Order: sequence, then structure tokens, then C-alpha cells
Amino acid sequence: MDFIFAPLNFFGPAFAILIIAFITVGITKILTKIIKTKRYESLTREFKHWYNIRQEATKCQDPEKAKLLAKNIDQAKLNKVYYDFFFEGFMLGLITKYLPILIFAAYVNEAYRTENLIKVFGREYVFKFDSSGSNPVLVGGVFWFIVSILLIYLCWFLIKRLYKKVMAKQAQPG
Repeated sequence: MDFIFAPLNFFGPAFAILIIAFITVGITKILTKIIKTKRYESLTREFKHWYNIRQEATKCQDPEKAKLLAKNIDQAKLNKVYYDFFFEGFMLGLITKYLPILIFAAYVNEAYRTENLIKVFGREYVFKFDSSGSNPVLVGGVFWFIVSILLIYLCWFLIKRLYKKVMAKQAQPG
């Protein structure tokens, strides 16, 4: 991976790590869209089916009978399907989101550790903040990577939300 990301070092460690974080988020978004197991899709359909049946049961005229029907559905199918669905979603989340982030975090930890920063950039930090005390606050590679990941996800969320508002406004007649 050094071969791929080495040209980014020209712009400094903060920018290089930011781009690595951006690539990581892109990979997680792509993997999340692409990777869906057949079991997960099947459990999604089954959960929705039993949930809808439970909702119909609660609409029964007799509230006591509705409670009993909902309880029977919960005990018979819905709880098991829900836990299987949750576990499968959790495992997919580990593979599609957390594994790529951990892999790239391990790379950043290795490539931008103090010795490498001194060798490549002539300093032992990604960037520093002057503090009110005598010692400045030094920001390391992994910390900046995590902050970058969080900022990118926040920006992604805000852009998506803004896009939806703009599209909803355009869709309104008038």
C-alpha cells in the first residue's frame, strides 16, 4: 500500500491520511451496497412478513385478544427471526464497515508512526496545536485518521440530507 499512497506524502501527512480516510469511507459505502448475503435478504423478508402479521394482530377489535395474538406471534416466530436478522446484520456490518476501517487504520498506524514521520517529513507528528501550557498538543497519524473518518461520515450525512431537501423542494409543484 505504500506504493499506492506514497505520492500523497508530497502534500503532507495530514492530507495523505485524509485521502486514505476518504478512500476507506468510499470502500465501506461500496461494500455495504454490494455485499448482502442471501440469508440476510431472506431474513429481512421473513422479519417484515412476521412483523406485518403482528401489526395486523394488534388491530383486532378485542384488545385482550390482540395482546395474546401478538404475544403468540412474538414467541412463535418474530423473536427468533429478529435475533437471526440482527446477528446477520451485525456480521455484515463487521465485514463491510469495520474490517476495512481497521485494515486502513493498521496501515496508517504503521506508515505514519513517529519514526516514519521523522524519516519522511522531518517531524514526529502529523500536526500540532499550541496549548496554553508549555507543551504543544501533538496529533498522531491514527488519531487524525479516526477524526478524518468521523468528519467524512458527518459530511456525507449532511450532504445527503441537504440533497434530499433540495430534491424534495424541486419535486413540489409550484
